[in-house]
Amino acid sequence: MDDPIEQAFNDLFQWCRRRGFSGYDPFDGLNSRLFQSTPLRHSRTARLIQTQLVKRSPIDLRQLLRVKPQQNSKGIALFALASLSNFRRVKTARAESETRELLESLLRMQVLGYSGAAWGYNFDWQNRNFFAPKGTPMIVPTAFAARAFFEAYEAFKDEDYLRTAQSACEFILKDLRRSSESIDREGEFCFSYSPLDETKVFNSSLFAAETLICVGASTGFLVFKEAQGLALSAAKYVLKRQRADGSWAYGSGNSQVWVDNFHTAYVLISLSRIMKCSAGAIDLQPALQRGYCFWRDSFFLADGWPKYYHDALYPADAHSAATAIVALVELQDLDSEAIELAERIAEWTLRNLRDSRGFFYYQRRRFYTVRTPFMRWTQAWMLYALARLLEAKNLRRSLGHE
Repeated sequence: MDDPIEQAFNDLFQWCRRRGFSGYDPFDGLNSRLFQSTPLRHSRTARLIQTQLVKRSPIDLRQLLRVKPQQNSKGIALFALASLSNFRRVKTARAESETRELLESLLRMQVLGYSGAAWGYNFDWQNRNFFAPKGTPMIVPTAFAARAFFEAYEAFKDEDYLRTAQSACEFILKDLRRSSESIDREGEFCFSYSPLDETKVFNSSLFAAETLICVGASTGFLVFKEAQGLALSAAKYVLKRQRADGSWAYGSGNSQVWVDNFHTAYVLISLSRIMKCSAGAIDLQPALQRGYCFWRDSFFLADGWPKYYHDALYPADAHSAATAIVALVELQDLDSEAIELAERIAEWTLRNLRDSRGFFYYQRRRFYTVRTPFMRWTQAWMLYALARLLEAKNLRRSLGHE
């Protein structure tokens, strides 16, 4: 096999498959059996410290703290999306079977008891804004699951997959909260991260909007008009909070003012998808172009080095690299050199963050590299990115662009 990117994809898929797509996560510190056996589990401050200590430690503490490797629903959704991308490229029975197996696993991971299909994380979630117990449905894993089922419907014409994607829209419409913050009384709002909070996180709100408008527009979803209106209002909310330099903060809260690579990529991807699915109902092109130019100019070195923050060289982050590759494939209509940059990022990541056994490291920091093979955060995203890049290159060859 001559293509190192295809070899890396195949090696990584087999590495993850041998482990049942189970592994550690940067945020799974509260799964520690030792921590959960103490009264500290009831303390917000202790939960924050435990989560950040385990996440930031240069030495992996999980075995010592008795944290077990597990499957994560967002990770499984990303693995399914990667497998779908691979199927669209190779069109083999094996690729279809692998995809359907992952989708069946994803179906079994649904959180029950809500208005529609929803997915959550396999660990208690504590951040500065709210606490969500393990299994609380969250918009981010739900949106990626909905994307996987909708793409599976498009690939296989299986109505069950379509119904699952539509059911996720019901969860968004009926269970997520909507936080309004009037600017000019036009009704813009932000979808919450979960049914438990009222945070205003731009990328997560756009994931909800993207799911509503793309599933609805493509399938004749019965409540599409309502869904379309809400999705456009959520998009306008984020649009009006774009900074003068083209960037977006993480959210609207005083503690959410940072700008990073992969959350910016999420915003760009969702805005692009919303515009394409809106049938001309909203023009996001100027904001997209400004945001894309800021992102491309600020987060990558000439050799493909992916920065985490726009104003700092370190850490070089595999998750940021993978998300960037996906974004560049999605946004190639904005930039004739997008695929070339995606290839440089992939090649840099293969040289600097790939283990000889086939998996990818977490981060390269100034004085050391964190080699923990996080399954959702790094492996799932890298598999998805490599699959999307291979698919894009194959399409370009078929069109005579290479």
